[in-house]
Order: sequence, then structure tokens, then C-alpha cells
Amino acid sequence: MKFAIIKERKNPPDRRVVFSPQELKIVKERYPQAEIVVESSDIRIFKDSDYQDLGITVSQDVSDADVLFGVKEVPIAALIPNKKYFFFSHTIKKQPYNRELLKVILDKKIELYDHETIVKKNGARLIGFGRYAGLVGAYNGFRALGLRDGLYNLPKVEGLKDLEEVKRELDKIKLPNLKILLTGTGKVAHGAKEILDYLKIKQVNDALYLTTDFNEPVYCMADVMEYAKRKDGKVGDKLAFYKDPSAYESNFMPYAKETDFFIAGHFYGNNAPYLFTRADAKHPDFRINLVADVSCDVDGPVASTLRASTIADPFYGYDAQTEKEVPFNAKNAITVMAVDNLPCELPKDASEGFGTMFLEHVIPAFFNADATGILERARMTTHEGKLTDRFAYLQDFVDGKA
Repeated sequence: MKFAIIKERKNPPDRRVVFSPQELKIVKERYPQAEIVVESSDIRIFKDSDYQDLGITVSQDVSDADVLFGVKEVPIAALIPNKKYFFFSHTIKKQPYNRELLKVILDKKIELYDHETIVKKNGARLIGFGRYAGLVGAYNGFRALGLRDGLYNLPKVEGLKDLEEVKRELDKIKLPNLKILLTGTGKVAHGAKEILDYLKIKQVNDALYLTTDFNEPVYCMADVMEYAKRKDGKVGDKLAFYKDPSAYESNFMPYAKETDFFIAGHFYGNNAPYLFTRADAKHPDFRINLVADVSCDVDGPVASTLRASTIADPFYGYDAQTEKEVPFNAKNAITVMAVDNLPCELPKDASEGFGTMFLEHVIPAFFNADATGILERARMTTHEGKLTDRFAYLQDFVDGKA
């Protein structure tokens, strides 16, 4: 078995990698029968020499590898037929912009393992960059607040060395009294929570948050059963919601009336109710004026997210009355941060964290006959050019019928 770390070729450039040099060294030590090669890259956060110094082969050509590990989508022209690939394909929700990519993967008889499909038996994701998206997203939200209101001037994360330097910058700021809502309970939300807790912002429960004014910054962490409710008035069930959310509607407005800064760290599933709509944002009691939409589902559950923003230009404004984009600091606008590749701003920390999870959960499966079914669950396509049973629902998407 020969593994390759491939060069990231998608634009804008992504400096992250599945394995840091140190983690690849551990792979070699634990599995001496594995061959490992790293494709040379001039954009990766770790230099070629960082790998070579640890005895890891770096090459311009990795086409003889069996399994290829990447982060973002591999451009169609760079796909090698009859290989096993691991990367974020962004196809499992039938994303239209990657339909052709999935078609070509099938045509080239590639076995695709999407990082999002590496899950436990109960469907819970095992690896990802979610924590780092939450960390950077929350920081960026506070950065927007400081710039918009003239309170302080936080630098961009991409110019900072690592998470420790990010925290040192946060040590310099003083926050006004504001109420912050954080949705979600997964890795993204907990990454954002790390920033809130580091800033020593007091966490309060829903009942206090919805009924009390405070003379200090506070935050509330709301799960889906708080901001969604059954249409028939019965008690909701989280597992039932995940299976079929059609019986539920939004219960977000009570929070919107009490919130200044909303951090969207939830996972949004197909057919789930929107958190707030454009009509909701027009309500005279709608109080939210700053949104850090880490989840970044464009034109979806968070009405102010008109588009994804960029690391270079992360903020824009949403005018609720006209439903149009305006400058991020425009009067009465909702300031929006909706960068969709946030972990790219912390490439070293994000890569090291991702590699640790990958080393724990994925690599052993190649050497223990996939004892826990990790690879079988994650495999989207077969070497015969077909979708696996688990992902057969994508066939109409591939055929252009969805």
C-alpha cells in the first residue's frame, strides 16, 4: 500500500494538508509496511524540506501511489484514474457546482472517500476542520465588531502565526455589553465557544438569556431543539428532527429579539426550517446587527447570508428592508462575516489537528481489514464506476435529474 499526500490545486490556494511532517513520521513508525510519498508543493504550510528532514520522500510525481490524500476538491484535469482518493468533494448535498466532478470520478473509476463521510456507526463525523472554522469565525466576528464600531483593531488571523498568537491579540480588547447567541453543539460550535470562554464571556442558560438584560457581555449556546419546535405543539425530539425535520418550524425569533451578535455554528440539513427569513429580519423587534455565519449556507437558513465572503474581504452588510448587500458598516445594516474557508486562516494548527484525527480513526483501517467499517461507510464510489449503496441517492444528481 502506497500513500501519497497530494498538492492542493484549487483556487484560491489552500495551505492546509492532511498530515504534518511529524504525523507522517508517526504513520511510518506505526506501519513500517506502508510506503509514503509527498507531492512537492510551493503553497503548503509545511515546506518540502520539513518532510525530507524526517526521512519522508518528496516527489513531483505521485501517480504510482494507491491512495491519495488531499483537502479540497481535486481539479478534474488532475484526477488520476483507478485510484483511491480522500478529499472534501462537496457533492453529498448534491451541490450543483460539483456535479461534473462526481461524474468524472465515476467515469475514471475512482474510489472516492469524502472526509465528510468518515463517520461512526451512528453517523457522527469523526474528522474535520470544524473546530478551527469555529475558532476563526468567532474571532472574525469580534474583529468585525471592533472595526465597525471603532472599538479596537484586531489583525487578520492569516497574518498571525498560530492559535496562541490569536489569543494574545484577543487579550488586548475590551468588549461592550452585548448578548451573543451561538447555535450548534458540534465541533464548529465548540470551536467558537473556545473563543467566547477565552474572552471570559459569561455563559447563561436560555431562560435567563431570553428574559434578562445584563451589564456585562454574555452568551447562550442553543441547540436545535431550542431554536426549532414542532408545528403541532408537541415536545420535539432531536433524533426525530435529524431523520425528518418536516414536522418542525423555526423558534428563532425569541432569540433574535434578544441578540446583538449571532454566531451560526449549527449544521443545517436538507429540508430543515430556516432559522430566520428575510421577512423575519424586517421585524421591528429583530435585534441582531452582527452575524458570524460559520456554517455559511448561502441564501439559506440565515437570511442575511447572501453570499460567501473571502479571507481577503470577509465582511459585508445586509440591509433587511431592501434585502440588498450594503457596506459592512452601513447604518442599520446587519454586518455579515460569511467566509466559507475559515480554517485556511490557521493552516498549521488546522493541519495538525486534522492529521491527529486522521491518524487515529482512518489509517488503522487500512491495516486491520477495516475492522470498524470506517472505510466501507465512507466509500462513495467503486472501482467499477458506480455509486455505493449508501450514496445511491446521488444517482439522479449525477444524471442531471436533480
